[in-house]
Amino acid sequence: MVLETNLKGIPLISRGKVRDIYDLGSELLIVATDRISAFDFILPTGIPDKGKVLTELSKFWFELTKDIIPNHLISTDVDEFPSNLREYKSILEGRSMLVKKTSVVPVECVVRGWLAGSGWEEYQKSGTVCGIQLPKGLVESSKLLTAIFTPTTKATEGHDMPINFEQCRKLVGDEVADSLRRKSIALYTFAAEYARKKGIIIADTKFEFGILNNQIILIDEVFTPDSSRFWSVSDYVEGESQKSFDKQFVRDYLLSIKWNKQPPVPELPDEIVKKTMEKYMDAVRLITTGEKEKPLYEKGKYFVS
Repeated sequence: MVLETNLKGIPLISRGKVRDIYDLGSELLIVATDRISAFDFILPTGIPDKGKVLTELSKFWFELTKDIIPNHLISTDVDEFPSNLREYKSILEGRSMLVKKTSVVPVECVVRGWLAGSGWEEYQKSGTVCGIQLPKGLVESSKLLTAIFTPTTKATEGHDMPINFEQCRKLVGDEVADSLRRKSIALYTFAAEYARKKGIIIADTKFEFGILNNQIILIDEVFTPDSSRFWSVSDYVEGESQKSFDKQFVRDYLLSIKWNKQPPVPELPDEIVKKTMEKYMDAVRLITTGEKEKPLYEKGKYFVS
């Protein structure tokens, strides 16, 4: 399990909730660790191989969606990385991406296709989600008639805050805001249809974008259990909370023990770690192979080449 990386001689730009990012000049090295966060806190307990699952799924989706929008991925093969990174192959293999450096757009682009989480909480109070009026009579986990774009601020610390589309326009300009909304909904619509055939409902997700050579491109991660809400098609029941393949399982555990969302952050029991790991593994199996029971590895490698 890798909870933190320290690559001697390689400048560390940031250590986020999950990813360690290193500066390689015109490129970046993104390392997905096995850290897991909930309620804006990094938990002291990691999830084994979680970083590999996130990297594998992002690689899969970046390849599958590159005709919708270009992305920042250069390679996930350590043998293709700059030579000064090769000595760290045992740490980096399976959990790192060499990517293009961009100017990051300061907005988190959230798309919702189903009513859940904070969207469901807001709807119960006002009939809206991020200020968007929705039809009356919806219940928890209802499918929306059309996917909606509900951006948030991109906080360097703490929690991202919801903004409406007009506020998004003021932050990034009309042209960029329109493009973000259009591309986000196109990405979500494509992936939701693809995943549903594999047995997974993508209830909602978030994207990050960057600008390179005056072009908007997709960056960070995409359609992972950390950035998306994954539900089981076969277990779906409208009107209640759903069985998920994402870190909602961890959030639910923390709520069950009545943690006050303040330090000290509790450790996760072995059983919760094991079940969370299984959920993440199930997600990558289903999406990339369509078979939940198929082993994730074959001769030391993931199925997706």
